[in-house]
Amino acid sequence: MPVCTHRGCENTYEEAANSDTACTFHPKGPIFHEGLKGWSCCSKRVISFDDFLKIPGCSVGRHTDAPREDAPAPSPNAPAVAVEAAPSRVDDTGKEVYGAAAPRAPSPVLPTPGHHGIPPATPAPAAPAVEVEEEDDLSVPVPAGKTCKRRGCGQTYVSEEESRGAKVTCQYHPGTPVFHEGSKGWSCCPRKVLEFEEFLKIKGCRSTNQHLFVGPKQKVEEKKEEIVQCRNDWYQTQTHVNLSIFAKKVDASSAVVNFKEREITIDLKMPEGKRFQWSLALFQPIEVEDSSFEVLGTKVEITLKKSNGISWPTLEPSEGARSWTTFGTTGGAGTVGGKVMHLATDSPLYAQK
Repeated sequence: MPVCTHRGCENTYEEAANSDTACTFHPKGPIFHEGLKGWSCCSKRVISFDDFLKIPGCSVGRHTDAPREDAPAPSPNAPAVAVEAAPSRVDDTGKEVYGAAAPRAPSPVLPTPGHHGIPPATPAPAAPAVEVEEEDDLSVPVPAGKTCKRRGCGQTYVSEEESRGAKVTCQYHPGTPVFHEGSKGWSCCPRKVLEFEEFLKIKGCRSTNQHLFVGPKQKVEEKKEEIVQCRNDWYQTQTHVNLSIFAKKVDASSAVVNFKEREITIDLKMPEGKRFQWSLALFQPIEVEDSSFEVLGTKVEITLKKSNGISWPTLEPSEGARSWTTFGTTGGAGTVGGKVMHLATDSPLYAQK
């Protein structure tokens, strides 16, 4: 398949699926100034080169494989421009500078009694850090067209056999881009060029037998679970008891409220490993099938359907409860809506009448 030559696109495409809105690209060249990177056709500027490559195009059009007019092909007999450039660094004041580090004045040598003028022994250099090569997590599926994450590779995923097989070779740059006084290159290899288009074509200086499409396997850190207490409140109507648990950002997919005739069990999980658990005995029986709960942004609403018309002085059973709720002033002999309180024969307060 042809490769689009538009800046910022450079993806493979099929001409049959090409359209006037298929390609998003940058019509003008890149700009690198004082550590900032961007495109001259749009205003966004970033510091990291990886972020620069991710800047979305500001123009829309058709894919094309025609050579760009502003990127003439180099003469086959002309050698590549090789410019030695030192990588950028950050000085003591926090500014980005280029070139070799400024020489520092030698530290004064303190004379040792009896050994005047003899400098102290030079400490042994620290052992270089062992570089760990990142490997792709082969258990994660890769979508077609996904580009390898290694700098300078640019290969896209086609299939498991072609892109993850035994004969696959990923050639890339393990270092970082270096731009200095017009020259462009990588900190891991000596070659430097002047044109940005040629910089993108610098062949990787390291190879491995595996691309990096999705990244290494992520380590899942086990967080300690914290049991917390949440404020609650309730009210009742003639037919229902409504209980509110004030808990923010409850995971609705894992929230559990089990209903029994005289008991409910609540289990709620929240961010940062927080968890609320409550097993609650009920003052009166409920209709299990007609009871429900709903997870909201700041609380969980639990609706309990009463099995009888008795008003609840408390949410839980209590022998000392004497305060009752009445609803309205009309009604007959029932306890809800009646002028006089009547206790059912199975009421826990029947003996107190």
